[in-house]
Parts: sequence; structure tokens; C-alpha cells
Amino acid sequence: MNTEHLRLCASAEWARLVADDLLPWVLGEDRTSGNHVLGDDVLEIGAGPGLVTDLLVERAPRVTAIEIDPELASGLRARMSGRPVEVITADATAMPMPDGRFSAAACFTMLHHIPNAAGQDRALAEIARVLRPGGVLLGTDGQDTPARRALHVDDVFTPIDPAMLLARLTAAGFAEAEVESNGDRFRFSARR
Repeated sequence: MNTEHLRLCASAEWARLVADDLLPWVLGEDRTSGNHVLGDDVLEIGAGPGLVTDLLVERAPRVTAIEIDPELASGLRARMSGRPVEVITADATAMPMPDGRFSAAACFTMLHHIPNAAGQDRALAEIARVLRPGGVLLGTDGQDTPARRALHVDDVFTPIDPAMLLARLTAAGFAEAEVESNGDRFRFSARR
């Protein structure tokens, strides 16, 4: 990530947006009932500075956060010390986890950081592989907009076409999937 993008992803502004809008929308949470679909062992793909990790660990007994950037992973590992979070430095396209381990996977605004569609598809297939039968992938990403492109100058930005994502999720091994757009963002869910 470029410096400005990383600053935004670690900011109080982003933390509020994730906590108040994105996470409830993606998880389908009713703000009053606290309905959660994550289960007991959650994988977070592309944790970055860990603002989503902070919220996932409040909703699941165990979280494993995977992050490709060694410095971000190290910082998150130190920050999560003493909490039920394991931080692994690894690539989402070749995860060092056993088949069928996780009850759910969360993927928040990170698929566009994978340099090409083939890599994105490998990551989706890897997520399907490490989910239990019936496990769910929940995520969000941003649509291709001028503002989002500006944020990614000198950064990897391979936008996902929401109209094509259903077919890509099915090809990756998911039995059920849905995609919903909301302005310049979209959410997706898929069940293995």
C-alpha cells in the first residue's frame, strides 16, 4: 500500500466506517439483536493494520489474520498479543492452513490489492479450500471510481467487477453466492 492509503486504512475515520457501516452491512447484523454468522474459527484475509481484526475478535472465539506484508503482520501480531488472534504472514493465494479448518472467512476491501484476476481467483479458491463444508465467505470491496484510483496511485489496484463476481465465486468452489452493490461499494457472501 502507498503511504496515504495505509494512513487511511489505519485511521479513526476508517475504523468508524468499518464498525458503523461496513461490518454490520457485510455480516447482515441487526444492530439490536447482534445476530452473527461467523461461527467459532474465523479467517481474516488481508488484515493490514487490523481495524477489522479488532471487530472480528469481539464476534468470534478465535480469529486467524493473514497478512502478506511482514511489517504490518508483525505490528498486528504485537498489538493482538494476549487476545485469541493468530497473525500469519502469508500470501492469500497459497495459504499454509489445512483444508476445512474455518467456520467463516472475512475479506474486507483487499481483493483489489491482488495484482491480477488470476491471483484473485486463486485466493478465492484457497478461501473455499480452508472453509469447512457450509462455511461462509463474507466480504466487501470498492467499485472502480476515480477517487479510489487516486488513492491507489503507485499502489496495486485491480478492481473487481461485481457483475462477474458470482461466476468467479462459483468457479472457486462456492455453492451459493450473492453480491449486492451500495453506491461505490459492494458486499458479497458465499457458502462452501
